[in-house]
Amino acid sequence: MGKMAVVTGAGSGIGRAVAQEFLRAGFGVVLAGRRGAELRETAAGHANALAVPTDVTRPDDVEQLFRAAVDRFGRVDVLFNNAGTFGPAAAVDEISLEDWDAVLAVNLTGSMLCAAAAVRVMKTQQPQGGRIINNGSISAHSPRPRSVAYTVTKHAVTGLTKSIELDGRPFGISCGQIDIGNTATDIMATLDVATGALQADGSRLVEPTFPVADAARTVLMMAQLPDSANIGSLVITAAGMPFIGRG
Repeated sequence: MGKMAVVTGAGSGIGRAVAQEFLRAGFGVVLAGRRGAELRETAAGHANALAVPTDVTRPDDVEQLFRAAVDRFGRVDVLFNNAGTFGPAAAVDEISLEDWDAVLAVNLTGSMLCAAAAVRVMKTQQPQGGRIINNGSISAHSPRPRSVAYTVTKHAVTGLTKSIELDGRPFGISCGQIDIGNTATDIMATLDVATGALQADGSRLVEPTFPVADAARTVLMMAQLPDSANIGSLVITAAGMPFIGRG
């Protein structure tokens, strides 16, 4: 077995695809997510997979996740910080405080808690350290209409990424971010991408998507870089999606 990775949000979508891609590449993988049944579906009985039901907004859950990873595999080489939620479609004057807090809890606080736990483990792994890959979003660059909570969290994840990369340098810990646009997952259905997603001018447009396996292979490429290299920021989108020129 090669390196060991923790993947959050591994029960579906990008997280599932990345976890399975890591397993095919010979990684040991700890799969984290709130729904145990979905995690077990992702693992599919693979000998190098460990499913650990985890709510990333709960500090005790996160600490238990990383203890389980170290107990099973002895180390944590890579964290793919992926768990996230889009939340309700709403502008700043429409979103409830409860919904705002719920999106921030998963997308931002959950990412911070998992990164913090990973860093604590990686600091003990000198001189190798480790690598954290945060899943941002195209919304970290250009928001969709009525996505205020999601957009704010993804901009904040960029700050988290840069801070981890800076503070991790003395310990051999690198951090990068992948911003993915319109991969073919269930969350795209909630945005009506296939039938007509809301655009900035109020119109609806059917937008192209690309296979989630291509996004997963890109994350694997980032994870397999030698310790001497790091991709700080990478953007991958469906060809022709309205990102460049959005407005």
